[in-house]
Amino acid sequence: MSITVSALRETAAGERRVAITPEVAKKLRGKGLRVLLERDAGKAAGFPDASYADAEFADLAQVLAQADLLACVLPPDDAALADLRENTVVLGQLRPHGAVARVAALSQKKLTAFALELLPRTTRAQAMDVLSSQAAVAGYRAMLIAAESAPKFFPMLTTAAGTIRPSRVLVIGAGVAGLQAIATARRLGAQIEGYDVRPETREQVESLGAKFLELGVSAAGSGGYARELTAEERAAQQQALAEHLKAFDAVVTTAAVPGRAAPKILTTAMVEGMKPGALIVDLAAESGGNCELTHPGERVEHGDVTILGPLNLAAGAPLHASEMYARNIYNFAELLIRDGALQPDFNDELVAKSCVTRQGEILFSA
Repeated sequence: MSITVSALRETAAGERRVAITPEVAKKLRGKGLRVLLERDAGKAAGFPDASYADAEFADLAQVLAQADLLACVLPPDDAALADLRENTVVLGQLRPHGAVARVAALSQKKLTAFALELLPRTTRAQAMDVLSSQAAVAGYRAMLIAAESAPKFFPMLTTAAGTIRPSRVLVIGAGVAGLQAIATARRLGAQIEGYDVRPETREQVESLGAKFLELGVSAAGSGGYARELTAEERAAQQQALAEHLKAFDAVVTTAAVPGRAAPKILTTAMVEGMKPGALIVDLAAESGGNCELTHPGERVEHGDVTILGPLNLAAGAPLHASEMYARNIYNFAELLIRDGALQPDFNDELVAKSCVTRQGEILFSA
């Protein structure tokens, strides 16, 4: 019997992505696997059922009853998990940090679950790195939101009514999202600067045509993330940053670490010191925000400064976000399937470290 790889229509509020695209369905079919999707699974992402030449479609109950490997963008709801057969493999962004009830449900049902956000940040894992692929989308969209919401043009314009100077834009955090935001601001014609506590990011920021903002604080960490600042380092950072912020028209913050609250980088006092009409787009809003005044999903007016806390930005560009995400899913699924059967190699670091539950056992220590 061939393995049945499935995906559902995502039901989380505002979620428009899909875990399996027509391209990936064709690849899976080429491996001799059966692809079974819930009807209209890809419709919101721009992939109608008719575009899936290599997939079968059924209603929700039939898909859950037949799936051997269920790919998802966000965690399936409790009812869907309850209807899966024991030993089904669940693969996607499962958000296990702090999700005690969800992890318990996966374990009680004896599901083998892999959370791709737990993948080690290694060179070999890059092709499966959903955090990076989706952060690229989020960084791009965050800067578009900044350009649309700012009261000023981003580029310099020379007109019969005079010359308009370009906006000064700062991106805080030079990870994947931050670098994509920088690149987008550059394309839009803004005068762009980037900042990160990891000194090794200077070269990446400057390679995109941006200036690196030097605040004199270094916090290089491991796994591609910055270490936590000491109280003295944080005070020095905030004092230096407060002075620089007065010159910027727009600030995009992107500093976040999976499973932890976002670091508070912009204080209320800093915001109050910014120029009238300044704008902050806080990409870390989902994990509490980098700004003390951020309200997730809301627009806040504090004095003459606007703070935006957009959520799930990757879902706002669902077609390309889904294409990248589905390729991540496919590349990881190749580690799980050998000789036409689901046989994960738990001696493989990528498999072992991303596994949350395995046939009733909880492996995610956090």
